[in-house]
Amino acid sequence: MAGATTAMQTWLGSRADVRKRRGLQRSTEPQNTLVDLASNDYLGLAADPRVIDAATQALHQFGAGARGSRVVCGTTAAHQDLEKQLCLLTGQEAALAFSSGYTANIGVLTALGGPGTLIIHDAHVHASLLDGIRLSRSPALEVAHHDVAAIAAALANRTQPRAIVVLESIYSVLGDASDLAAVAGLCATFDALLLVDDAHGLGVAGQGRGAIHAAGLAGAAHVAVTATLSKALGSQGGAVLGSALLRDHLVNTARTFIFDTALAPAAAAAAARAAAIVRQEPELAQRVLANAAVLAARCGVPQAAGAVQSIPVESASRAAELAAELRAQGVSVGCFRPPSVPDGVSRLRLTARASLTDTELEWAANTVARALAAGRNGGPS
Repeated sequence: MAGATTAMQTWLGSRADVRKRRGLQRSTEPQNTLVDLASNDYLGLAADPRVIDAATQALHQFGAGARGSRVVCGTTAAHQDLEKQLCLLTGQEAALAFSSGYTANIGVLTALGGPGTLIIHDAHVHASLLDGIRLSRSPALEVAHHDVAAIAAALANRTQPRAIVVLESIYSVLGDASDLAAVAGLCATFDALLLVDDAHGLGVAGQGRGAIHAAGLAGAAHVAVTATLSKALGSQGGAVLGSALLRDHLVNTARTFIFDTALAPAAAAAAARAAAIVRQEPELAQRVLANAAVLAARCGVPQAAGAVQSIPVESASRAAELAAELRAQGVSVGCFRPPSVPDGVSRLRLTARASLTDTELEWAANTVARALAAGRNGGPS
């Protein structure tokens, strides 16, 4: 009956009321601000004319969409070139492009997991990795953040024939980095696969070639990498990088690859061109880190490992208030609060983008610093 309230509608309304009371309501409204310290476009390549031109050419050549999955009719020359450019950039033997970083993470974990594979993961890994672990039907063990000793103990005591250790190279909430060399050494000792999500390292760490390359692990048989194409590469999509044998296995078993429409050729071509630019212009990554140093210094926090600088805030509601105040002043910043992070870990997230001018950077950094200082002193910002 039209107009009647259903049980589901009642429940949805009650959930919305709870979110509003707790200051956790999110919005999808576009944000037009003077200076962007919120987006993941670390190198400014999303608006680079060369990247746009590559996408435009692919759009005219292949059409607006891929028309099917990669294993049916969705693979184009743009996808092949993307995977080639990703390998050239990262030093990996093979790459497989997915429609998003989320589907890449779920695809590789479900394809490699199962009752015979123990998955050990850092407590701070991304939601997409956690979802992949759950869907893999593997026995799983969470270890405390950066607890290398706990990883070693879990590997030494495992009863399963196979094991995967899951980390992020650079964590997006705290901005800190994993000790990849130490954990890779453990994985080599205990015959385990190290799977690293390099979403926040690719394009920034190691002169842009990623944290795995910087750690000297590119091409290692016991290391695999996942990445997104929607951050430093300024496009859309995701990828798994590793051995040719791993790629072949994913093509034949990863459900989020086989049963998903392929990445749009225009996005693939844009990401391929961006990857080539990152490889040819390492000064872009250097600019990100230089800008990160300015933001961290102005805001009184230690400089984080990558583009994201993390500013602790006392509560979820205060984080949302500060983000709104800064947006009104013309600065867009990220706002992390539950359920994205646990209670007590709310924070502002400032992205040091390479395309910021010196004037924009100084003005935005000082604006954020004033807002933080006013909040600490209890005065208006």
